[in-house]
Amino acid sequence: MTTTTDAIAVALDAENAAIFTYGVVAAHAAAVRDQMISEYTAEHRAQRTELEAALTVAQAAVPAAAAGYNLPVPVTDPVSALTVALAVEEDCAIAYRSVIEQAADPEGRRLGLRGLTASAVRAAQWRVVLRISPATVALPGGDAA
Repeated sequence: MTTTTDAIAVALDAENAAIFTYGVVAAHAAAVRDQMISEYTAEHRAQRTELEAALTVAQAAVPAAAAGYNLPVPVTDPVSALTVALAVEEDCAIAYRSVIEQAADPEGRRLGLRGLTASAVRAAQWRVVLRISPATVALPGGDAA
């Protein structure tokens, strides 16, 4: 594997964790959030497919999803569910920023930028819902995220 494919594999793991996490979030979030959760889950699945394709094209191993993932806080109610959704988006942003930093080619950097942008937008939406201000961060995927 290369530094590029290593970073893409880490982003793939973050996407698998996000898909798992959104399943937990869906079980605990208020019904008014169902459409948003469904859309975000579909976006993560599409990004996962894109990452798997990039690894396949690079002739690198495509790691399988784990059977389960540890959540940063226990999910027991709608607020903790959305807090975990925000955390998983921040984790994805960190992984995609690493793809940008580690990619050896423009397509790898574009892949990272698309994922970072999407995660940053979703994270901002969750911050709005959670009434966290500011809703955006200066450098998504960085130390301040």
